[in-house]
Amino acid sequence: MAMTLITTNTSSDAANSSFTSGIDSTYKLYIFKWYDVNPATDAQDFSFQGNVADASGFNETITSTYFRAEHDEDDGTAAIVYDTVLDQAQGTAYQILQPYIGNLADESAAGELFLFNPSNTTYIKHWYHRGTCYLAGGYAINSFVGGYFNVTGAIDEIDFKMAAGNMDAVIKMYGVG
Repeated sequence: MAMTLITTNTSSDAANSSFTSGIDSTYKLYIFKWYDVNPATDAQDFSFQGNVADASGFNETITSTYFRAEHDEDDGTAAIVYDTVLDQAQGTAYQILQPYIGNLADESAAGELFLFNPSNTTYIKHWYHRGTCYLAGGYAINSFVGGYFNVTGAIDEIDFKMAAGNMDAVIKMYGVG
């Protein structure tokens, strides 16, 4: 199956990166890939949320789970952590994908989000994320987040943002099919 680049959002000191067109029934799988995401404010969470067609606001119901592998710079800590604080149970908040990203030149995030069959109007919309980032405080983490939008309406918009402040980011959206 071939990946087709649909669009690239390049953000410089922007509050968010929204994909408000191009998510439709053309593909059963959409993949978002980002490179060198860097917050303007130190120790910020990079997150996403979806929007059902013809709805307003990015506030769809999410159920998710989050875990990470981490290793600190001075080799004092290495662990695999299930972080229940970053889970959602029928929540409508933005889902944190990569937490506490530092804002220095050597601190940034890269990752990908897989969104399955977003135009289907019979079933919920599954998604998962995997990514890596360098945290404020000297940790490298590899994060894994999975879940679903508990809606049967078509998801046709996705938004990425930091918990606070602006960001620099390049995010690409691909269709697979």
